[in-house]
Amino acid sequence: MSHLKILRGSCARQIVNCLYPHSKNCKRPKTLISWARSLATKTVPVLENNVLNSPWGEIQVGNETLTEHVFKDFELWADSPSLTCGVTGRSYDYGMMRMMIERCAKALAGHLRLAPGERVGLILPNIPEFAVLIHGAMRAGLVVTFANPLYTSDEMRRQFSDCNVKAIATIEMFMPVAQEVSKALKDYKGTIWVGGEDDKAKGIHGLRSLLMADHDADLPTLNCDDVCLIPYSSGTTGMPKGVMLTHKNLVSNIKQVQCPKMMKYAGEKGKGDVVLTVPPFFHIYGFNGILNYNLVLGYHLVSIPRFTPEDYVKCLVEYKPTTLFVVPSLLAFLATHPIVKKEHLQSVETIMVGAAPTTDSMLEKFLIKCEKTKDQIRLLQGYGMTESSPVTLMTPYMYPHSKVGSAGQLVPSTQARVVSLQDGAPLGPHVSGELLLRGPQVMKGYWNNEKATKETVDSEGWLHTGDVAYYDEDYYFYIVDRTKELIKVKGNQVSPTEIESVIMELPEVADVAVVGVPHSLAGEVPKAFVVLKHNKKLTEKQIYDLVAQKLTKYKHLEGGVVFLDAIPRNAAGKILRNELKVLGGKH
Repeated sequence: MSHLKILRGSCARQIVNCLYPHSKNCKRPKTLISWARSLATKTVPVLENNVLNSPWGEIQVGNETLTEHVFKDFELWADSPSLTCGVTGRSYDYGMMRMMIERCAKALAGHLRLAPGERVGLILPNIPEFAVLIHGAMRAGLVVTFANPLYTSDEMRRQFSDCNVKAIATIEMFMPVAQEVSKALKDYKGTIWVGGEDDKAKGIHGLRSLLMADHDADLPTLNCDDVCLIPYSSGTTGMPKGVMLTHKNLVSNIKQVQCPKMMKYAGEKGKGDVVLTVPPFFHIYGFNGILNYNLVLGYHLVSIPRFTPEDYVKCLVEYKPTTLFVVPSLLAFLATHPIVKKEHLQSVETIMVGAAPTTDSMLEKFLIKCEKTKDQIRLLQGYGMTESSPVTLMTPYMYPHSKVGSAGQLVPSTQARVVSLQDGAPLGPHVSGELLLRGPQVMKGYWNNEKATKETVDSEGWLHTGDVAYYDEDYYFYIVDRTKELIKVKGNQVSPTEIESVIMELPEVADVAVVGVPHSLAGEVPKAFVVLKHNKKLTEKQIYDLVAQKLTKYKHLEGGVVFLDAIPRNAAGKILRNELKVLGGKH
């Protein structure tokens, strides 16, 4: 920590300077070295009952906490930029970032008097201070839950109340929601305002003043098995549930996706690569798969708080990123939007696609746009769940072009089984069934929900994904369907149960079912099937407007509303959603 000690003497001046906009560029030449493709199709030992091991061996799990692991080598690149806001140019180098995290931890423990194990809620877009607050909280032994800032106050209140949040960190734009939600939280200790000033009467603490003050606090000794993050996920079905992830879960997954054998030259420390990303840090993919992944490597991460074509292109021009983290809809934007020119993409060497699969045809369109060949740009894809921290499958850095569209191979220290949907029998190659996964990245369980935990993770530690998949003779996996009820809207999970519960608030409604229907841009959108009580009337607009009032935009009923005489159900009363999907296509 020698760099920390050097910085402390003038920390107040440096924090003031760094909390105001400035920008830095980090340009370093690098050469892409070819790598033997044969490594990507190694023989995988198959154990009893068709259990597959990763072809990439094992990782050393270790006992580090997340913040220790992410910043363990920061002194090697202390003066290099870590995180930059692509809109304002506000940027922190690694030395400053690490110092701010330490001071944030002491402020949370000493000034706000948050005790180890208590929960902190983040309502933040992708800004550099996101890393300061989330790692500062974890360094203080606190547990973080984050939410989509565009959630309504009802959605936010449900999550933060369930998790028993004691403090919220946010920006001015979302302060009204934070203040409204805080009224419902028991023993609430204060709101942290990024970019704002103290307001003691309202219990508001400006982040800048918290970091500049010298707070006396003894930070706890942490255990790698401690829960440090509780993101919310609908799992395979039902309402969103808190996913308990430990330091060990998150650190293990970073090590798995940075395995040198699998990710040679894509995960090499100290190269100083510039990474442009849009996927939100308040999603497990954005937080662990992008933010932490790149901070460990000492890369320069550029992001923007809210996507606009103009801001994104500005970042391409100004920062010349070598790597892009995208979701399929963003790759489609790059490939087809007229604002994106081939010269904007000349620096790009690697594209990592998450949240949903992309296709070979979309990659072809992108390559045509930037006038590059498949050998000049690597397209990497993966698969995961919030419950697995998130990555379980990933394409190696070098792999055959015929495998584009695959979710990849098992990451190190991960096992898989594909089992029959009818009787649970193990299945071999090229036969579709439910995908089961096991590894050190699998969650500890659902927060205060033992029943749901047992339904998702069995007694042998297998995570039942609810996804239908098969693997080929080279042990590349392909996701072909979902047994789970979730609707995937632009990579966001939407729980039908959550929308149904809102619609059932209408006294005229007797029954309701919501399913996902295909959409050309979003992948899927929700569609509601409603049964009205006898002699009651409602319009499609009334139902749409209620959902729009209560839930965030991507949960709106863009697929429409259909009125039925009865919802199709099986003998046990379970909604036959596949029948509704067929019916939905006819309207």
